[in-house]
Amino acid sequence: MKHNSNVPGFLTKLWTLVEDADTNEFICWSQEGNSFLVLDEQRFAKEILPKLFKHNNMASFIRQLNMYGFRKVLHMDTGIVKQERDGPVEFQHPDFRHGQDDLLENIKRKVSNARPEDNKIRQEDLTKILASVHSVHSKQENIDARLATLKRSESLLSFFFQLIQFIVTLVQNNRILNLKRKRPLLMNSSGKKPKYIHPIYDDKVCVEQVGT
Repeated sequence: MKHNSNVPGFLTKLWTLVEDADTNEFICWSQEGNSFLVLDEQRFAKEILPKLFKHNNMASFIRQLNMYGFRKVLHMDTGIVKQERDGPVEFQHPDFRHGQDDLLENIKRKVSNARPEDNKIRQEDLTKILASVHSVHSKQENIDARLATLKRSESLLSFFFQLIQFIVTLVQNNRILNLKRKRPLLMNSSGKKPKYIHPIYDDKVCVEQVGT
């Protein structure tokens, strides 16, 4: 492979790795030459990745592939996607082909399509959302305070109601007690008025009646 400054280092290392016949037991071209296969992910991550990419994380390697537009090839087996955890994993990119290293410069790293204006809009939206959340939180606190005041008012009303009931009951009990105390003075044991109780007349009225 000729050195090309327009080709990212990741792609250069990947091409060299796939082309190297000494690593075919780990990674190699497919029969068609338009994709490559990682034959054993665990061994590849443990024995090959540290040599070229300074890490042994297969997930990180796959993320790098995705960033450059590679996609995993899914094989159909009797209508069902075949997934073998320890089996070959195939990756493909239209410009990553066996014997055509001149196409590598066409492979570009994906960049975010977001514009500064979009970021500004999202920041403004975030500010509005935060303001709305703060407003809702303030209203909730106000409602909680009103509910607490209402509960205190209900407690006071309940207390005064119970106090009034107590006073009414006390007055009623005193009336009954007074009636019981007066009854023996007006009735004898047989339930009749005692003989020694006479009507009391006004002396002046009696004198006038005798004179007539």
